[in-house]
Amino acid sequence: MKKSFAYGLSFALLLAIAVPVSQQTARAEAKKYKNCTELNKDYKGGVAKSAGIKNKGGKTKYKPFVSAELYEANKKKDRDHDFIACEK
Repeated sequence: MKKSFAYGLSFALLLAIAVPVSQQTARAEAKKYKNCTELNKDYKGGVAKSAGIKNKGGKTKYKPFVSAELYEANKKKDRDHDFIACEK
């Protein structure tokens, strides 16, 4: 009984430490792309700042990927300033 409790407690502590570290690395890995062609290879619909953003430029083929960090890293590629970079 004591061993299973110790294992459970150890697992919970490791999990508590690992989750914040993985969130920090995800934020640090917001890749900055050279151009929209490169960005669209990974994200066909472009990158939106938030889920509630509407496209000003008209109809698009693909739904944009939502990531505020990725958008901030590539916001110079948002030519129409609608908070969606490289929409297609």
